[in-house]
Amino acid sequence: QVQLVESGGGLVQPGGSLRLSCAASGFSFSSAAMSWYRQAPGQAPGKERELVATIISTGTSTNYADSVKGRFTISRDNAKNTVYLQMNSLRPEDTAVYYCHTIRSIWGSIYDHWGQGTQVTVSS
Repeated sequence: QVQLVESGGGLVQPGGSLRLSCAASGFSFSSAAMSWYRQAPGQAPGKERELVATIISTGTSTNYADSVKGRFTISRDNAKNTVYLQMNSLRPEDTAVYYCHTIRSIWGSIYDHWGQGTQVTVSS
């Protein structure tokens, strides 16, 4: 059973930092690309989640949304089955629920897996 458990969210002032973690289990983590998505307040769950960052299985390549480039860093520790999102210079518009995500392909079928989300609020 695939599980993705996020932690590390909270309330932070503009310009502050947070580090999110996502502990994964139930699949071959070291073979999987991992992503962080976010959903801003007022949007229905499952609707228009924004892709924030992606990291490939080896950790040697990453991708970021333009809105977070230079401020956020995605990383992973395959020995701990954990992916991280370091968020610096946070802005009020970064306020959202942040979700960990992966995709598995099994016999040609694609399966999406999401964590439960962790709330990040940027406010003074």
